[in-house]
Amino acid sequence: MNYTLTTPLYYVNDRPHLGSTYTTIACDALARFQRHQDKGVLFITGVDEHGQKIQRTAEARGVSPQLHCDEISARYRELWQRWDISQDRFIRTTTPRHLQLVEQFYGRVKASGDVITGRQTGWYCVGCEEYKDDPADATEPHCPIHQRPLEWRDEENLFFRLSRYQEQIEELVARDDFIAPASRRQEVRNFVQQGLRDFSISRTNVAWGLPVPDQPGHTFYVWFDALLGYLSALLDDGQSIDLDRLKDAGWPASIHVIGKDILRFHAVYWPAMLMSAGLPLPDRVFGHGFLTREGQKMGKSLGNVLDPEVLLERCGTDAVRWYLLRDIQFGDDGDFQQQRFVDLVNNDLANTIGNLLNRTSSMARKWFDDAVPPAGSGTGLEHPLAQQATQTVGIVLAKLPDLAFKAGAEAILQLAIAANGHLNDTAPWSRMKQPGQEAVVAGDLYVVLEAARLVGVLLSPLLPDLSTRILDQLGIDPVNGPWEDQLRWGGLTPGSMLPKPNPVMQRLELEESL
Repeated sequence: MNYTLTTPLYYVNDRPHLGSTYTTIACDALARFQRHQDKGVLFITGVDEHGQKIQRTAEARGVSPQLHCDEISARYRELWQRWDISQDRFIRTTTPRHLQLVEQFYGRVKASGDVITGRQTGWYCVGCEEYKDDPADATEPHCPIHQRPLEWRDEENLFFRLSRYQEQIEELVARDDFIAPASRRQEVRNFVQQGLRDFSISRTNVAWGLPVPDQPGHTFYVWFDALLGYLSALLDDGQSIDLDRLKDAGWPASIHVIGKDILRFHAVYWPAMLMSAGLPLPDRVFGHGFLTREGQKMGKSLGNVLDPEVLLERCGTDAVRWYLLRDIQFGDDGDFQQQRFVDLVNNDLANTIGNLLNRTSSMARKWFDDAVPPAGSGTGLEHPLAQQATQTVGIVLAKLPDLAFKAGAEAILQLAIAANGHLNDTAPWSRMKQPGQEAVVAGDLYVVLEAARLVGVLLSPLLPDLSTRILDQLGIDPVNGPWEDQLRWGGLTPGSMLPKPNPVMQRLELEESL
């Protein structure tokens, strides 16, 4: 069964920021999870490289738009590689194959009678590449997202007849399974109920864009171009660019994961465009929240932007992934607080999980010939830790498909806490001094090591590097592919050798602000 998921195509007006990293990490966790579920995953990410904002940015730098795009796109690729993002396709909208697809798609939409000529007037935000709803007589209107003045536009454009799809889009957004999380649905429903208006799909004052066939001087509106990148990515397989091949190439998408600010484009405009072209609709659109820092919106003017490259260098992938996926309910707005970040990483990963594994492995090696102790009755499902482990597996399998990473991470952490509690309650370091207690100690250590194994397995989608180190500490190969067998209690083999323990997670020490 195929599972296609996408990040947004990130706009290359500037280098990658924490927001794009956040979305991509979440999608990476979801992609890894679905691969473990034996789905045929196609994980798509990439960059959106056209539009007036990029044209102006390149001009301000004194370089060509293409060179600017080449440089920023390369930074995205390099950064995702350093973050160990497991994407299958990386699409650039400046590729010739993408232009072929856009022209094909436009031909279908035009043949459906959904392209008309009209006049576009209104206040425009170059940063959003979007017309705003401010009235024509507004005085010095500003974009609420970019905090910059809007520009008045009055030009003849080509329009997509969105209004023709009012009824179909109303029915679509009324479904509870199309837009997630639930908090985002009503916003879109209210927008649609106000009445859909035709929207411009071409520009006459933007040179840096794909040319519209048979319309001299017109380039495609950047959103019409960019949304089609999802389709171009699926057909980026060396074969012909043919929209009829999409059904065999992974379309429709199982989920589009995006920031909440571009939900309207993905939940309203995009489905209508697909209907016009006779193509299936994505199964689900998930609009997540924004990140702030210490309660403040991040911005260059405030000097509080968190650079993902700096985060990676100073903190590592495991720490950042854990904080973003475990502390923030994905879908809600989140706040990055440095002290809480440090505390969570040290308490959860270094202490609760890392120390659990280190001290249990050390005792097992010391008393049982450097090997996993005999299990005794520890492989049975009636043991309290076995029951909690089974419950934890169920929570992770239920929550991660819905992008409830926080609930999954917390359940895994609770299993590690329970294993630590069992170790403290049974006190093998004391019991081992008592005659005839060796078998009891062996069983106690076995169940704790087995719980640690399952913690390592379950962390694989969320923290793949730490997962690998945990399992390596137990003499086990990393999770690779379907994990059904590895999720069963009792998978640790008594008598198998335990490597000499090393800390699987170093404590995070940040003396200065990030």
